[in-house]
Amino acid sequence: MKLENPDVVETTFHVRYAETDAMGIVHHASYIVWFEEGRSAWGRAKGLPYNDFEAAGFFLALTDVHARYATPALYGQRVTVRTRLSEVRSRSLAFAYEIVNADTGALCVSGTTRHICVTREGKPTRLPDTWKVRLGAA
Repeated sequence: MKLENPDVVETTFHVRYAETDAMGIVHHASYIVWFEEGRSAWGRAKGLPYNDFEAAGFFLALTDVHARYATPALYGQRVTVRTRLSEVRSRSLAFAYEIVNADTGALCVSGTTRHICVTREGKPTRLPDTWKVRLGAA
């Protein structure tokens, strides 16, 4: 089901030196790590911490990632990751992201990730019913 008005969760932090190149520009791969931080913050904010999902014997394997780069983030800048759940299916989830300069609002990167639910053995499986209900309510 496509979600029409999902809640956005924001998390803000400073760009760390280790995330940049020699010119102080954020390395493109760092944005993907920030997508993960956004998902984790989203789950905590919605009462769905990922470690609880794993403790129940389920995992979300990444199947697709897309990033569109607009304006580079720089060392020391404050950035905000805006994360929303964009789709829930029987076995998968999708998230959408915007990473913006926290002080100016300028878009740095937008993107999406898709994840499939797997068992501890790595076999695709349906999302647990209790989680689907909770995700739908989120």
